[in-house]
Amino acid sequence: MNRTPAEEELVRELARRTDTRPEDWFAVFKARYGMQAALEALHASRGGGSVVTQLFTCLTAVVPIMAAGLTPVYRDVSSRTASLDPERLELPGDALAVMLQHTYGVIDNEESAELVRRAHAAGCLVVEDSAHCVCRMARDEAGAPLADVSVHSFGVEKILPTHFGGAVWVNPDGAFADLAASIADELGSLPVADGALDALARRYRTENRILAHLPAPVSVPLRRVLVSSGAFEPAVSEEERRGRAARRPVRPSAWVCERALQALSLLDEQERVRVRTVAAYRSATEDVPGVETLPAVASGPDQPLLRFPILLPDTATADHAVGQVCASGLFAEAWYRPELGPGVLDARAFNVPGDRSYLSVHERLVATCAALPADVGEDGVRRALDAVRSALASQG
Repeated sequence: MNRTPAEEELVRELARRTDTRPEDWFAVFKARYGMQAALEALHASRGGGSVVTQLFTCLTAVVPIMAAGLTPVYRDVSSRTASLDPERLELPGDALAVMLQHTYGVIDNEESAELVRRAHAAGCLVVEDSAHCVCRMARDEAGAPLADVSVHSFGVEKILPTHFGGAVWVNPDGAFADLAASIADELGSLPVADGALDALARRYRTENRILAHLPAPVSVPLRRVLVSSGAFEPAVSEEERRGRAARRPVRPSAWVCERALQALSLLDEQERVRVRTVAAYRSATEDVPGVETLPAVASGPDQPLLRFPILLPDTATADHAVGQVCASGLFAEAWYRPELGPGVLDARAFNVPGDRSYLSVHERLVATCAALPADVGEDGVRRALDAVRSALASQG
């Protein structure tokens, strides 16, 4: 692979931060492109089949499965982590891969190890979705990464304020050496984003800021016009909401790599703020009746989460709490409500099941979740939880 100088610098930094080798990292224009390329290599090697994943996710984590010619199959998540439950991991006979998503940035090494063990026993590749926790991976007791492929995002609403870019790590010492080599070859052969796509990335922040400040009756149709004319690159496209990839996978431009490197230089301080914020939430939520959080968050080590998840008594209360937190000047959201956020336009294309009886934990999370900001420090925690208390009182 002939990496650009900017790519070389980026993968060296990613390797340094993860105690891995630069040659096993591959930069992409969007993380979803890297996931798609890896799954296309899987399809080329193994043929058609299914990929086991979860509905409690963004649709951009599922579109790559279908774009690669594979079928998404959904299983329930763990009430501990909001990631696939290894104890309930029923694998179809044609399963080729299992997704290990670190929802909200929660990494539980013990659950992850069990998921990987069960997937590998069935001959399935494990693709780790670290979109919410860039440069962090599930690891075994010796500190070695557990997954066969690990996907990291620098995109919109992620840890880094970069909007574009991502990277894929391919495990050279995993369970599937030949397949890993094929995936690495596929990622290494991707073309670099052309000048037009680079220009869209450069304009995104300004265009998005302008659209966000316009009245909705103006901004919504204007956004549609800009997207349809190719003048704006949306975070999630209409094609993707219908289950189709918007573009072929490409590598990042030099500008995207440089932006990612600049953001990575600030990551340590950002993570320290997030760890302090999570610790403050953990302490404060113990005294808020009606608020639950994931056990892996409540009792595990403090982690630099992307959002701090709480569960409230019902959907109305959760939505009211999100509104109250936003009204306080902080940013909260019902993540992921709707499931396959920000919501699909064709559920059949995504193979969404009609029978939800086996998705009880997922159903509760979707109905009652509220995702609080995890980068606001102790003062922000107080403000956010005051807003949550207000919502609870008004609904009670």
